[in-house]
Amino acid sequence: MSDWIAALGGRRTSDDRVEFPPPPEETNPARQALEGTVVAPLAHLGILDVTGADAARFLQGQTSAQVDLADGDFAPLTCFCTPKGRMLANAQLLRVGPDHYRLLMHRGLVEPLATHLKKFAAFYKVELRAREDLALIGLIGREALALGEVRFDAVPPAVWHQVSQGDTQLLAHPGTRPRLLACLPSERAAEAFGQLTAQAAPVGNAVWCLHDIQVGLAWLTPHHQDALLPQMLNWEALGGISFKKGCYTGQEVVARAHFRGQVKKRLVRAQLEGDSLPALGAAVTDANGKSLGEVVAAELDAYGQPEILAVVSQKEDAGPLQVDGQQLKRLKLPYPIERLDPEQLATTG
Repeated sequence: MSDWIAALGGRRTSDDRVEFPPPPEETNPARQALEGTVVAPLAHLGILDVTGADAARFLQGQTSAQVDLADGDFAPLTCFCTPKGRMLANAQLLRVGPDHYRLLMHRGLVEPLATHLKKFAAFYKVELRAREDLALIGLIGREALALGEVRFDAVPPAVWHQVSQGDTQLLAHPGTRPRLLACLPSERAAEAFGQLTAQAAPVGNAVWCLHDIQVGLAWLTPHHQDALLPQMLNWEALGGISFKKGCYTGQEVVARAHFRGQVKKRLVRAQLEGDSLPALGAAVTDANGKSLGEVVAAELDAYGQPEILAVVSQKEDAGPLQVDGQQLKRLKLPYPIERLDPEQLATTG
C-alpha cells in the first residue's frame, strides 16, 4: 500500500497513519470534509480473506454474525472472541463470491486473528489469506456518492451493504456526511485515487477515523485485543451480534452478558476541553483521580479539539471526568443503547 500512497504525495507517519500536505489555504483536513468532499487512503484497515468449500461453516462457528446474511448485498458487522467472550477482533464481513468471504478490520489484527483461526481451520476445507495486494480508499462528503458511482460504475449501496463491480467492492458506512469505502487491487489504486482527487481533496485517514468516532463506531486495535466484551463497544447496538444463530466461540459469555445485563462498562462519545490528543489506553478519571475507563479512539475535530470514544464505567454518580487533565464533555451517540438484530438490519438497510 505504501508505494501507491507515496506516489500520490502521501506520507506514512506510522504503521496505521497516512497524511497529505494541505494546500496553503487549508489547515484542517477535517473541515474540508464538512465543507466539501475528501478522499483518503484507509491505511489503518486491513483485509483477511476466508475461502474454500467449508468457508461459511467455518465462519459460522467462530464469528458473532449469522454468516448466511452476508449474501453479497448485506455486509454485516461481526466479531471474533475468546472462550471468555473477550474480543480478538471486530470486523465487517463481505461475501465476495461462492465460498469466498472477506473480513475488513484494523490492520494490526489481521495476522493475529489469522494465527488464532488457523488452529481451527485445520479441520475444515478452508484457507486464510491476509490481502496485502488490496487497497482501501474512503470517500467522505456531499459528492461522495456521486463520485463513487461515476468512478466505480456502481450505484452506491445502503449503509452496511455492498455492491461489487468486477474485482472492486464498494461499501457504504454511516457518517455525519455520506461515506463510501472502495476495496480494489493495489495495482489500480493510484489511478483510481488520482482520478478522485480531480473533485475530492486528498486527506489523511485521520479524517475517516474521526467520522467513525462521531457515529460511535470503534474498531478494536492491538492495544485492546482480548480485553473487552463486544457489548463494551456497543456492538449489539450496531447490529454486530446475532442472538438468533447457534453457538460460536465465546457465545455463551456474550449472551449471558446481554440477557442478564452484566455489562459494567460501555462505549461513550465525548469531547475534551483542550487541544492535546490522548493516546489509546489513556485513563478516564474522576475528580479523585480514580480510573473509570480508558480511551479506545481519539482524533482532532474540525476545530482542533479532541473527540474520543472511551469505554467507561456505567456508575451514574461518577461526577466530572477528565483525560490527561482535560475535562471530558459527553456527546450524544447517534444510536440507542439497545439490541439491534442484524437480521432486521439486513432487510431495512
